[in-house]
Amino acid sequence: MSRRAGNAGHSTLAFVESPVQLLNVLEWAHAHAPGAGLTLVVLSPTDPMTRGQLRRTAELARTEGHTIRWEEARGGATAPFRTIGGLAGLLRRAERIVLGDPFSRYVQLLLTITGARALVVVDDGTATMEFVAQLARGERLVRWHRKGGRPGPRDLLFAPVSAVARRRLTPGGSRTVEVFSSMPVTETPPGVTVTANTFAWTRERFGPPRITKGADLVGTSLVETGVVDGDRYLRAVRSLAAAHGATRYFAHRRESAEKLHRLAVETGLEVVRPDLPLELIARRGPIGRTVLSFPSTVVHTLPLALAGTGVRVAVCDIDPAWLTAHASPRAQGFLSGVTGTARDVHRLAAVSAG
Repeated sequence: MSRRAGNAGHSTLAFVESPVQLLNVLEWAHAHAPGAGLTLVVLSPTDPMTRGQLRRTAELARTEGHTIRWEEARGGATAPFRTIGGLAGLLRRAERIVLGDPFSRYVQLLLTITGARALVVVDDGTATMEFVAQLARGERLVRWHRKGGRPGPRDLLFAPVSAVARRRLTPGGSRTVEVFSSMPVTETPPGVTVTANTFAWTRERFGPPRITKGADLVGTSLVETGVVDGDRYLRAVRSLAAAHGATRYFAHRRESAEKLHRLAVETGLEVVRPDLPLELIARRGPIGRTVLSFPSTVVHTLPLALAGTGVRVAVCDIDPAWLTAHASPRAQGFLSGVTGTARDVHRLAAVSAG
């Protein structure tokens, strides 16, 4: 191990709350600190599917030589105080902080404690695109599917913390900020370094996969986040599967059990709940020759993870008629942007969901 790699690992503290964030920290470490062992703090959510994927992805991180610190960060009313108190020393000593979700209130609170002069934001899906754009425009940090509504009481109460976090995430003086992303970044804030995540670690560690003749369909949590109507979504999935001969449906970790049961009954698709991020599942195989998706992170990441395999990734647009009355005014434009900026994907017209 080189001295540089060793120092990078010893002084770097990473915070993750989802399996995809953890995977992208592994990709960042592979690209920037090969051979170094990072301290990876998992701020565990309560959702069982997410916890399961996190534990399995954490095992991969351990095999890479990283130290995993699992925090039951949401295990009761006093859990946040215990977690933050236990991490305070590490936060003050860290020279570099790597984080996966700058919109997370938990992460924003932790950023007010650290004096680290180097901050790295790794992908947390399509939200990264919105984070960079908001930072460039000097806006408050708000998730895209919530934007447009008036701030609630909790938002107002947390506003000072969020403002401090945004300042920490703005380069200045000796403080550097890097965004490590597979997403297209069109508005780069002054001083922010953007480096490409090519999924080199994933391709080196897994595959190439066995490719089946049929098609696989990737699920989305747009119904659960209140953006897309549930009935319209199920009808769209049925139409898309029928048109392309899809047989399997890879569920998003946030999709509800009730919705997935109904989907399996009404479409005949085999519902698969992956135990790892889809990029790793697809790379391990078997995977369909065509992977169908609605606008989501995977239309950007799967072409990279599956580069050279011959698998075609196709994305189906979201029809504006599918949106709920509660959807953010920005939803349609954001989803169209996710699709329109994807590279190496085949674009499909929206299917009938009437």
